[in-house]
Amino acid sequence: MEEEIKEEFTKGGFTLDDEEEILQKCLTFCIQYKLSASDIVANWDLYSINRGLDSTVRSSHMGPFLEQLQNEQVDKVKEKASGLHLYSNDVSMILNGDYGETEGTLDTPPDKHTLSLQKSSDSAQRTNSVKLTSAKRLEPVTPFGSRKNKFIVQLTLNEHLDMQTIKAEDDNANFEDEIIRRVQPSKECSLIIDRSQPEPGCRFMYDRIEDKFNFLENCIKKRATAYVSSGRYDEPVDPSVASQESIFAVGMICCEEEGRIKEKGTLLQSSVEHSGGQRVRLDLQKLSQYSIFPGQVVAVEGRNPSGHCVIASKIINYPPLSAATDEEHPSKKQAMDRNLQLREPSLDTPEVSLIVAAGPFTTSDNLLFQPLNDLLAYAQRKQPQLLVLLQDYVDYMGSTVRVILMPSIRDANHDCAFPQPAFEIHPADFSNQIKSISNPGMFSANRVKVACCTVDILKHLSAEEICRNPQGGSKQRLTNLAKHVLSQQSFYPLYPPSEDVPLDFSLASKALHFSSIPDILILPSDLAHFVKVVGVEDADGEEQVKCICVNPGRLARGEGGGFFVEINYRGDPDSSSASIIRI
Repeated sequence: MEEEIKEEFTKGGFTLDDEEEILQKCLTFCIQYKLSASDIVANWDLYSINRGLDSTVRSSHMGPFLEQLQNEQVDKVKEKASGLHLYSNDVSMILNGDYGETEGTLDTPPDKHTLSLQKSSDSAQRTNSVKLTSAKRLEPVTPFGSRKNKFIVQLTLNEHLDMQTIKAEDDNANFEDEIIRRVQPSKECSLIIDRSQPEPGCRFMYDRIEDKFNFLENCIKKRATAYVSSGRYDEPVDPSVASQESIFAVGMICCEEEGRIKEKGTLLQSSVEHSGGQRVRLDLQKLSQYSIFPGQVVAVEGRNPSGHCVIASKIINYPPLSAATDEEHPSKKQAMDRNLQLREPSLDTPEVSLIVAAGPFTTSDNLLFQPLNDLLAYAQRKQPQLLVLLQDYVDYMGSTVRVILMPSIRDANHDCAFPQPAFEIHPADFSNQIKSISNPGMFSANRVKVACCTVDILKHLSAEEICRNPQGGSKQRLTNLAKHVLSQQSFYPLYPPSEDVPLDFSLASKALHFSSIPDILILPSDLAHFVKVVGVEDADGEEQVKCICVNPGRLARGEGGGFFVEINYRGDPDSSSASIIRI
């Protein structure tokens, strides 16, 4: 009998791990119920495919026995590979839109590779009637996939505004999902790429010493010209010339020696036009407050009685009022927009909803891109007008969502140069929906100006900056770092650059500087995530213009999930809301 059962199993095409134990149980069962080997194999076949739904199998003694036998086999597979677990066929729920039947958090949608495996598995199941339940595809349990809490709000900006919006949504509709609320945008946002330099295909890393000199000289000259054009300051003088009277000079902060800048080793380098590019020591002892770093272009008021050291009485670090018209200046433009909104409530105000995420998009222990899939599932439910990513999965989104892709110098599949050209992508089906911009880059969405840079300038400034009694204390350190980027009007004001930044000075002059303060500044960093309204002050301490500064963090952090940011901009930064969300 045993040989007969083994022969029937071989004919059926079975490949089982514990063949001898199964054969022994089948033999015992056949003797007890007086069945042949062909009967047990045939009934196993029916039960494996239909899971006991067939009336003939369900009414026989074979159903309970085979169910017990198969359960034992599944348990043994799990026991042998404790790091594996079985997935059900319900993982396609997200793509099919069956959200109403689930409660709590949103599952990770399957990727294209998973869908293809499922289709091939279904096809094989239809063609081959002999398939064991224990042969289903097994996938690894990852630390990210096994997490229990998803989409947890970590930090909010103007929370009272956001709560009012949520309450209004609750009054107008019933939402089955308490974690993610679907808000359809009123219309597709207008998108204009303000600047994307350098162009794809450009030559890089061909910069010369002359390019570096011209870049630094232009930084000093532009700032000096801006101070004079404001009408509040005289023409800068040579700070290296001895003078008992108070002088006004403009120059770049430099280090006397290699390594991190020190207070007693701080130098000021003026322009070639005013001082022949000479450097002079800068004495900061009389200042009650300062915050400086190498490469920072500042204006200094003080005295140089000896001709060797400028005793600073004041350091001015802000973008001075330019000679631009009222409509062009950002601070006056914001005030005019608010006045127009009060006088004409029906007038359209600049509004945009966007989700911003920075890579890496997969955890360090695999290439499943689970954090990215979860983010896209979230965006599919929320339907923002704009999704700013460093990767492309636009087919998950609705037709009104615009996707912005920006590269990073960490990308293995792109040019390792900074500034960095945009991705060369030509999606046939989504050409109007996907836009790729350079790093750094600027764009306008519904007249809301957004600036982005994926180089970790906040981390690099944090390592080089020295300060005394900084504004807001240590709690505002990250905000002050972002304020340096705004006040210098440069995406990378640090010089010399960090060792891991391949800065190309032949491309930097057209790409790193911005002439006006954006409404939203996005600076992904390894430092702590934050979202703040930052005001840039003038010499009298009054705010000229405000900007929402955001560090969305990283979407994946090691083997776990990270963060992303959701922003709802309404007219001006003080009327807008934002949330940092843990994936």
